[in-house]
Amino acid sequence: MPNYTITYADSAQGFPSFYSFSPDWMIGMNNYFYTFKGGNLYRHNVNAVRNNFYGIQYTTTMKSVFNQSPLENKLFKTINLEGDSSWGVTLSTDLQNSGFVKAPYFEKKESSWYAFVRNSGSNPATLDQYALRSLNGIGTSSNIVLTATTATIDFSISPLTSIGSILSVGDAFYFVTGASPIVPGTPEWAGTVTSVNVDLPAGINQVIVDISPPTPPLPPPTPIPPGSTTEYFMFLKDAVAESHGVLGHYCIFDMTNDETTEVNLFAVESEIMKSYP
Repeated sequence: MPNYTITYADSAQGFPSFYSFSPDWMIGMNNYFYTFKGGNLYRHNVNAVRNNFYGIQYTTTMKSVFNQSPLENKLFKTINLEGDSSWGVTLSTDLQNSGFVKAPYFEKKESSWYAFVRNSGSNPATLDQYALRSLNGIGTSSNIVLTATTATIDFSISPLTSIGSILSVGDAFYFVTGASPIVPGTPEWAGTVTSVNVDLPAGINQVIVDISPPTPPLPPPTPIPPGSTTEYFMFLKDAVAESHGVLGHYCIFDMTNDETTEVNLFAVESEIMKSYP
């Protein structure tokens, strides 16, 4: 377990800060703070490079919580930083632990840093993700043609099985065995959508899916029986692109900053929307 140096603040009447350095001895003299480490004497707060202690460069971290109206279920949709720099942020709630905002995602607006909260859901999705992501159904297929790396999945034209306009390249395609979306069972990952081809006068109503095995640790897609018409197909939008935020009664956020110059952070805010199940 790492050692930390903690500091007391009269204004907080407590110990609000933890420092990564662990000195052998420390003392204040003539308005300067000195420490000894390994037989060497160091004077703090005088070098231009911040977060560097005893020749080791560290990262600034901060952890806090949004917990207003804790009995209401909410979507935490954005992060707004009142300060002079963007930070990396990860967010977790009592329902989800996959929210994040990378530092480059922030945009400076009226002297603040603003970004939408992304979600790092995985493909294949885990069982707890289906209820929290946009799972959309299409219907049963009329025919499936497989190659080594692709699956061409045709849907009926008469009567019409509408693919819809929501499906797009990059979405994750799934199916359940059976002719109904309410058939019990876990959706099986079919692959990633590479093309959506709809030209009804020409008799084309199909989705092309990349079924080539992904790199570990993801398993390869479950084989789709060629020519089968018993699978009900559905899709999940890309979790990062959806940017719905994270759902929960409260939200714990961890922030990191690895800049080596002075950084000021005055407040952290979030736009929150009440969830109506």
